[in-house]
Amino acid sequence: MSIARVQSFAFAGIDAQAVEVQVQISSGLPNFLMVGLPDKAVAEARERVRAALTSMGLAMPPKRVLVNLAPADMLKEGSHFDLPVALAVLAAMDVIPIEEIAQFAALGELSLDGRINAVAGVLPAAIAAGGRHLGLICPESQGREAGWAGEITVLAAADLLALINHFRGTQVIAAPPAGMLGGGSRTLDLADVRGMETARRTLEIAAAGGHNLLMIGPPGGGKSMLASRLPGILPDLLPREALEVSMVHSVAGLLEEGRLVTRPPFREPHHSASMAAMSGGGNRAKPGEVSLAHRGVLFMDELPEFPRATLESLRQPLESGQTTVARAAAHITYPARFQLVAAMNPCRCGYLGDASRECGRAPRCGEDYQTKISGPLLDRIDLIIEISPVTPAELSRAPQGEASTIVAARVAAARQRQRDRFGEDGAATNAEALADAIILSPDARAFAEMATTKLRLSARGFTRTLRVGRTIADLAGVEIVQRSHIAEALAYRHRIPGRSVVAQ
Repeated sequence: MSIARVQSFAFAGIDAQAVEVQVQISSGLPNFLMVGLPDKAVAEARERVRAALTSMGLAMPPKRVLVNLAPADMLKEGSHFDLPVALAVLAAMDVIPIEEIAQFAALGELSLDGRINAVAGVLPAAIAAGGRHLGLICPESQGREAGWAGEITVLAAADLLALINHFRGTQVIAAPPAGMLGGGSRTLDLADVRGMETARRTLEIAAAGGHNLLMIGPPGGGKSMLASRLPGILPDLLPREALEVSMVHSVAGLLEEGRLVTRPPFREPHHSASMAAMSGGGNRAKPGEVSLAHRGVLFMDELPEFPRATLESLRQPLESGQTTVARAAAHITYPARFQLVAAMNPCRCGYLGDASRECGRAPRCGEDYQTKISGPLLDRIDLIIEISPVTPAELSRAPQGEASTIVAARVAAARQRQRDRFGEDGAATNAEALADAIILSPDARAFAEMATTKLRLSARGFTRTLRVGRTIADLAGVEIVQRSHIAEALAYRHRIPGRSVVAQ
């Protein structure tokens, strides 16, 4: 008796791991068995496959049907195994040729009527299939997504019957149309921001170097307004970055109509988000907000209102650029190289320092509120500024600020200088650069060392100050970092009254 084999994939982060679906039909009592460590969704594929075959007028053979998912010691999760199981069963029944189906990998969820529904992870599966010199069979709605994998054969079918007819030669499934690049949503313009020159300057530095930013100010001061305009001055993702970000979004099931992500993501989770929602996890270890913001911006409004455990979970990805979900059976790693932009009030009532509006517990309330943000987390933030409310006169009479397009051009020029300096395989931005790669004038180096001692900065704080100084120099078009650049960078490290940004 022959064994039919169809390739599929299980996912560990954004990596697609090969799984071979093997089907053997043998003599014995009629039964449909599935082995190979399937989870509940995979085990239920038996009933969906049976119903899909019945809808086409086919019946399971009255024999013992054994499905093995190899390797057997790897946990198989998700409904995307429905389609490879169905194809392997059809091949074992001699409905479709075994030799032809062996040239494809497959994934897709089956409806009871045989339609093939969309699943997560098509893009990384297509890339993995191409690496194994296989074609890919996927849902019709995700053919464009699979096409981004390059020169591979993609069969994007609407239902199981179309696949049977294709392999039997009575129908040809046309190649899916070319995928489209993801057009960025409409961004808000910095020209809407009146006054607030220091805040605008800091936002430009953060965008140019990919630096983490914390804004502190009373309610209505403009913190969220500034953060929402950051995407409009960020440059497009490089092709390699776009593919990497799209793979994360594909695994999360967030790619719309197979559009490749070409703009930096902007994620703004609510402060009630759990640690699993932020760092990744859940039953199937899905990517969290830090990974969905990979190569983009993670905006955390009302920073102290997030649970303490959630905030502390940011410390590792802010340093390493990745996050690991630890499970009993495996450790799953997702990329998480994001730019943290956060906003907070100076105290719970929001008006600390305003004698006419602050509460009766000031300044103690401000100290209690600010200590919700730990020293080690603050030490990972490069730029900390206070946002002062704009007066009504300034709001109505101040001239319109520079448009986002003008600022974006300066940011793009600074990013290009960084790529020329670090090379294609080096740091993507100054925020990732090593201290040895930053060239300082003797005066700037001596000043940075003296200031680090006086301000009691940590070694991390010293390095991050050099990085910010490097970005300021890039915006000025200067190759060697000067004392004035370091002085401006240091001005952004001590902005919380009564708090010293020293790792504890």
